[in-house]
Amino acid sequence: MADETTTTRTGSDKRKQSLYFPEIMLQEIKDEAARLDRSLSWVVQRAWKLARSDIRKIPSVNDIDDDETPAT
Repeated sequence: MADETTTTRTGSDKRKQSLYFPEIMLQEIKDEAARLDRSLSWVVQRAWKLARSDIRKIPSVNDIDDDETPAT
């Protein structure tokens, strides 16, 4: 059986993952990948690198008090 994990020269693991995007978002990523002449993986990795500091500012669900949760 082949192992899906490989190690690069820098020592980082490359693991196969499945990510699910809404159809419209996936099409936008595909369009940008084509425009940039890059792979979908490259576009998603680059987007993560650019956005991660903003994403880390979002409070986790554990950081929100029950009193702050809006009633439905």
